[in-house]
Amino acid sequence: MDAYARARALIDAAHSADPVRAPDGRGAELVYGERVEAWVARLVPDATPILRLAARCQHLERWSVPRASFPMDKPGYLAWRRSLYVKQAERARALLLEAGVSSTEAAEAATWVSKTSLKTNAGTQALEDAAVLVFLENEITAFAAQHADYPREKFVDILRKTWRKLSPRAQEFAAALTLPPGIADLVREALN
Repeated sequence: MDAYARARALIDAAHSADPVRAPDGRGAELVYGERVEAWVARLVPDATPILRLAARCQHLERWSVPRASFPMDKPGYLAWRRSLYVKQAERARALLLEAGVSSTEAAEAATWVSKTSLKTNAGTQALEDAAVLVFLENEITAFAAQHADYPREKFVDILRKTWRKLSPRAQEFAAALTLPPGIADLVREALN
């Protein structure tokens, strides 16, 4: 087994420990990592093995830092996310090194996972694009239901900000997604 295969096995084992289960019984974050990697493969057809592994590290052990461990306001949410970027990047680096991936590639993957240089680093942007596409394709309906108390304007603002994070190529993919009618209306409003 080569270093990339060992790294994949270690990453998948870490994701499998997620206490939240997908409908098929696997760890929810394992399914999420597979989806992010699949989108990276579509967005970057010649993606390197390390980029694909970094994609798989998105949300690595996110479940271990509950949102409620930070204040439940906007600054608390932003601090929680920043802490996750650092923790997930370091965990990704450690697993990659443990698997025998070079320190250079492990550092590069950690940069991408930490969201460093979004918009200027192609690997970071690819991971962000893939994460947003997974959100739009698989999670937005549950997100809307969970936040049914949000006024329409807040949803539109969230979608507008989310859209701005995407590269032009990812925006094309996002525009082609079939979204539930109510969500599609919000997206159209956000883009106008």
